[in-house]
Amino acid sequence: MEPFVRIASIAAPLPERDIDTDIIFPARYLLLTSKTGLGQYAFFERRYEDGGKTEKADFPLNQPVFRGARLIVAGSNFGCGSSREHAVWALADLGVRCVIADSFGDIFYSNCFKNGLLPVVVTPDQCADLTVRAAAGERLEVDLERQEVRTADGGVIAFPVDGWRREALLNGWDEIATILRTRGQAIAAFEAAQRTRFAWLHADT
Repeated sequence: MEPFVRIASIAAPLPERDIDTDIIFPARYLLLTSKTGLGQYAFFERRYEDGGKTEKADFPLNQPVFRGARLIVAGSNFGCGSSREHAVWALADLGVRCVIADSFGDIFYSNCFKNGLLPVVVTPDQCADLTVRAAAGERLEVDLERQEVRTADGGVIAFPVDGWRREALLNGWDEIATILRTRGQAIAAFEAAQRTRFAWLHADT
């Protein structure tokens, strides 16, 4: 998993409330199991018409100023709905590394950390201000080390994040790597004891 330390980018504004995981990644594409290439289906109904042949000019991610945005400033309850991890995979494949909102769907929030994407929770007033700045094409910086969002005029917004999630994302550790880092010695000790006590289980290894 790619580490996240800090990122500076234009931010695409998506201020609509309750953008659910079906909007982010439509259910009909859930049979796709490779994470690569899923970005083309992100926000599919909002981005395209004519079955994907024509871009909708009014959708922010299709507008020249926001193409390639690595940040999104979203409305409340972003990522609500079903638990599909494809929604995070699609955003990551699209190049998005961070979503800022005043609230998230719980499972989506958790899935972000598991896939190298940082969800930043700010207050509603802070989110409204950042949405205005994003719509104006302002470049924002998100620093996970300092747990800060920084604006072009020097403003600083602190944001909370669990310590273990922060450490895993800073180091690019997925769930398996995190378990091995925190419980690796205990796992190795258990396996060694099992080989001694139940040698017949390991006769062919």
